[in-house]
Amino acid sequence: MKNKINRLVTSKNYLRLISFYHKFFGEKFRKEISVPKIFDSKIHRLNLINKIISDFQLKSYLEIGCDQDEVFSKVNIENKVGVDPVSGGNVRSTSDAFFKKNSDFFDLIFIDGLHEYSQVKKDIINSLKILNSKGIILIHDCMPLSYLDQAIPRGQRKWNGDVWKSIVELRARNDVFTCVGCFDQGIGMILKRKNDQVLKLSEDNNFIFKDLSYENYYQNFDKYLNLIDHNKFFELIKDYRIS
Repeated sequence: MKNKINRLVTSKNYLRLISFYHKFFGEKFRKEISVPKIFDSKIHRLNLINKIISDFQLKSYLEIGCDQDEVFSKVNIENKVGVDPVSGGNVRSTSDAFFKKNSDFFDLIFIDGLHEYSQVKKDIINSLKILNSKGIILIHDCMPLSYLDQAIPRGQRKWNGDVWKSIVELRARNDVFTCVGCFDQGIGMILKRKNDQVLKLSEDNNFIFKDLSYENYYQNFDKYLNLIDHNKFFELIKDYRIS
């Protein structure tokens, strides 16, 4: 049943219908964001993950959302857990159910499940609870460049969802540092350390992040995501791991 539902919501006819819905009932602001100059199209998330594991000698890996095993099966680490309710990985479960039962901790966690703010937020909060000391959380699909790239519900094949809203919320926290690597589809990184670049959206940061619009995102793209290049990405990890 889950496979059938997944095929339905990614079918061409269904996506065309949803795109029409967004055209008439979605946000009217539709300007596209220019690809940032520091964007590196050569870097793929799999290579990034394997380099982090190799360079920093990590021992355990958790992947949330494995789909067709594009990443999970090729991650070079012995102790790895992949969670997906439909296909891929080695644990057939929703992330919510997995986190309720899990008692293991991990050095590296890659979140690439349902690309919707509310679910990504839960996956991040649960991942922070089981992160080893000096552990790293990576989040896929943080950098949509058009309205439909991030519109909910999904209205096209290329889709990042509104993962970006969870990045904005994390950036407003004091206890974790968050940035986005400008490669792949935007790879968010969370380091469990004091945030020296707290994002201020209001005087007290008492903000409803789910209500952020695409226009908000467009106008504050660099500021919201804290975009960095590949070299800075690894410099931050190195400083974090040895501090």
